[in-house]
Amino acid sequence: MAIRSTTKRGAKVAMTVALRSPSLLGALIPVDNAPVEANLNGDFRKYLEGMREIEETGVRKQAEADQILKKYEDLVSVRQFLMTNLMKKPQSRSLTLRIPTKTLMLSLDNIGDFPFKNPDETQYKGPTLFVRGTKSHYVADDVLPVIGRFFPKFIVYDIDCGHWVISEQPEAFRQGEIDLW
Repeated sequence: MAIRSTTKRGAKVAMTVALRSPSLLGALIPVDNAPVEANLNGDFRKYLEGMREIEETGVRKQAEADQILKKYEDLVSVRQFLMTNLMKKPQSRSLTLRIPTKTLMLSLDNIGDFPFKNPDETQYKGPTLFVRGTKSHYVADDVLPVIGRFFPKFIVYDIDCGHWVISEQPEAFRQGEIDLW
C-alpha cells in the first residue's frame, strides 16, 4: 500500500506511520513537508481568521464563503481547497469548519511538530517520493540531508507552485506520480 498525503498534517502523519510501522507501506509520498519541526507561516493563521469569519457571519453558500476568503487569499485554487473543509450545520444550514476554528487556533504552534528527532535511530527504507512546491519553504534544500537519513530511498519531485501543490497544480502532481512511480 502506498500512502500519499494531501495536507500539511497528513504528510507528518504519513511519515510517522512509515517510520513507526514500515511493514504497513509499500511506498510513501509526502506532499510539501519534511520530517523536521517547522514553524507555520502567517498564512495559516490568516486562513483560520477567514474561516472564523465565515462561521461568525453564518453564510450558507460556497460563493458567499469564497467572497470572504478573497480578503485572505488571492489564489482561487487555494480558496477552493480551504472550502473543502467546510460543512453545513444540520440545524441552521450555515457553513462551519469541520474542525472548530478555536481548536485549530490553539493548536497552531504544535501543528509543525515531528515526533522523531534523530534520523539515525529509525528509517523507512521503502521508496519515497517527496513532492515539493518550489515557491514554498517547507522542503528547503538544507533539509534534504535529513530527509535522506530518515528515508534513504527518496526522490524529490519539484512542482512550480506554492505549498498547496495538489490544489495549485493537480495535473503536474498527477503526472509526477505516474512518471516517477
